[in-house]
Order: sequence, then C-alpha cells, then structure tokens
Amino acid sequence: MRTKYEQMIKDFSSLGIELSDKQLQQFDKYFELLIKWNQVMNLTAITEFDDVCKLHFVDSISSYKYFDFTSSDYSLIDIGTGAGFPGIPLKIVFPNLNVILLDSLNKRLNFLNEVIDELSLNDQGSIKTIHGRAEDHCAPKQGTLRESFDIAVSRAVANMSTLSEYCLPYVKVGGKFIAYKSEKAQDELKAAKGALHLLGGKLVSSEEFLLPDSDVSRTICIVDKVEATSKKYPRKAGTPSKQPLS
Repeated sequence: MRTKYEQMIKDFSSLGIELSDKQLQQFDKYFELLIKWNQVMNLTAITEFDDVCKLHFVDSISSYKYFDFTSSDYSLIDIGTGAGFPGIPLKIVFPNLNVILLDSLNKRLNFLNEVIDELSLNDQGSIKTIHGRAEDHCAPKQGTLRESFDIAVSRAVANMSTLSEYCLPYVKVGGKFIAYKSEKAQDELKAAKGALHLLGGKLVSSEEFLLPDSDVSRTICIVDKVEATSKKYPRKAGTPSKQPLS
C-alpha cells in the first residue's frame, strides 16, 4: 500500500502530514468507489490514479498549510461538495472534524453515503450528507443551519462573490470561510470586496502556491466572519450566480 501511494505520502509529508496505514486504506477505498461510481454517473473528469491523488486528495488538504484543522473539534460544512472534495479528504486526515456535505444532487449523495459507510468515517467525530442548494438551508426565515458552523469550505466552480453569498451565511461570527480556487484569484478578490463586506466577511489572506511536486497553481482564500450576515442574504435560489453582489 505504501509503495502504491509513495508519491502521495511524499506530497502529504510536504504539507506537514504523516498518513497512517488506516488513512491510506481509506483513501484507497475512496479511489476505488470513485472510479466505480464514475462509470455510471458523472462525478469527475479526473480518473487516472496519480491525478486523483494529486488533484483531488492532496489539493483538498492543501488548505492545512494556512489553517490548523487539528486545533479544535470544528464543525465544518462543505458547500457544493460534488464527489466529496474537499470535505471527505479533510475528514479522513482530520477525523476530529464534524462535517456536513451539502449538495443539490441526490445521486451524488448516494455515492457519498456509501463512501462514508465503507470508510467508517463516523467512528470519530461525525459526518453526514444534506440535500439542497446552498441557498436552501440558511435562508433567512427557514434556514436551520444558518450561522451554525465554525468553518465553511468550498471547491465549487463559482466566482468569489457568488461563493461568498453561498457560504458566509452558514458561518458563525468568529468562524472562517475557506475558498479553494484553481487559479490566481486577485482580480476575483478585488471584485468580491463589496460582497464580503455586505455578508459580514473580511478577507484575511489569499495564498498562491503550487501543489507539491507539480506546476499546478492553486489559491486558498481565507475569510473571517466578523459580523452576522444580514437577513437579506442569501437571496433566492439562482440569484447569487446570475447577479453576483458587487
């Protein structure tokens, strides 16, 4: 097993993480299930073993360079989790986390629930899936998850203004929103400055880096939740993507 994952072990080590045999077995089972389910539904275009390890598994943990997930039993929500990135790798590596995976497609949640069961991810802390759009569960009037998480993460494909409206309403004052961006994000961040202010957020860092042993560029944006989000936000489903705040 360690020979098979030699490069990924090296990549994680460069991030300051030493993977146990149990964690390697969990990643191995996750990869197996991802490829199996991907044959019958569209989970990812990335299917080669080395690419999945680097571009999904290592990428999902790359935020640890800038935020210490081990310092508390944080509650964390992964908005638009898709095939479980970054939420499931974070849960594997940091089992102390209490994670909710939110996605709008039930068939993806069926896959994620099998991953959770097969990897025994509820042995420590908790992890569960919730169906719905990002706007649904933190709506001003009926949102049961509104401002109830220490951390919101998202690797979803959306501009920073839209992503902030999806995520910041879920975060407690004093918590953090961590956005994974696949490109240099300075222009996006400038455009999102007004949106962050309106939503009660403040950008504290944006870190550009290359994934270990690669030329793949990434940016991690960390936003502090400094004030409660106005009950005007999030707007009704579909609006944040069609008319981003400015």
